[in-house]
Amino acid sequence: MEPRAPCPEGAASAERNIHVLVGVTGSVAALKLPLLVSRLLAIPGMWKCREDPVLHIELRRWADLLVVAPLDANTLGKVASGICDNLLTCVIRAWDRSKPLLFCPAMNTAMWEHPVTAQQVGQLKAFGYTEIPCVAKKLVCGDQGLGAMAEVDTIVDKVRETLGMCCSFPQS
Repeated sequence: MEPRAPCPEGAASAERNIHVLVGVTGSVAALKLPLLVSRLLAIPGMWKCREDPVLHIELRRWADLLVVAPLDANTLGKVASGICDNLLTCVIRAWDRSKPLLFCPAMNTAMWEHPVTAQQVGQLKAFGYTEIPCVAKKLVCGDQGLGAMAEVDTIVDKVRETLGMCCSFPQS
């Protein structure tokens, strides 16, 4: 069953609606979420209406693609270990692996460089999930190095590529 909610006039697209579920974890990079979501909603055919919350199984059925951005070290460890103690980790655990799941790690450089991180990222890849690699830059904590979430445009471009959509994303 697809979520349905009243939409403003003109919100429906003649094209097939595409459902992208965005998971957010406790990384400071979550500050970029409003920009990421607004840019994703600009993709033609995206679902633009809000509905009351649904259970994790309904969400996994509804979504064509799951983007976890940012994926913090805590949630990375939970997902790699099969722990599902919140809505996001339950959706991921129940995810239909025939559908794409993209994850965008984001954490402090020291956490990123810890040997367990590479093991956990490898485990998610072994599940069939796609990493959008973190980038090096000056982090909010002041450290310089790898660990910052990929740029929003990189994430959006990967979503478009994964969904088989052509054309570059309009810049705002």
